[in-house]
Amino acid sequence: MPVLPWTPPKTPAPGDGAVTVMASRLELCRVRDVLPFMVGAMRIRRQMLAAPGVLGVSLIARPLQRSFWTLSAWRDQAALSASVGGQPHLRIMRRFRPRMSTSRFVTWTAPHATLPVSWDEALRRLENPDTVRDHRDRVPLRAGSPRG
Repeated sequence: MPVLPWTPPKTPAPGDGAVTVMASRLELCRVRDVLPFMVGAMRIRRQMLAAPGVLGVSLIARPLQRSFWTLSAWRDQAALSASVGGQPHLRIMRRFRPRMSTSRFVTWTAPHATLPVSWDEALRRLENPDTVRDHRDRVPLRAGSPRG
């Protein structure tokens, strides 16, 4: 499962104007957690694709590197926040948070007309230490690349 391409919801929301985009890099500590994490990631993907305000999602998985990247776009920040606070996302992330060596996130706004956002754009933003946040210690960090 190296790449799940950009997938819009079954009923895409009409839109123009600005949207909220979120990219993340998640790295597990141990290889033995990769398969259970991938199962959880697929559950979360289904949840997100059914969430109000979602415009699209994508995933890059590098299981042997224990690394995963997500990319999603949302009608607004409120829709994104509501979705990450819902189930099963909340339960799965609580389960895996202690098993993560790093978790990096970046959000930005983009014109609706630019969807789907390219992975190049998302990775560029994740690699910029001024925009990346690690939710464990809340300080900017350098992010890895899935192309490595």
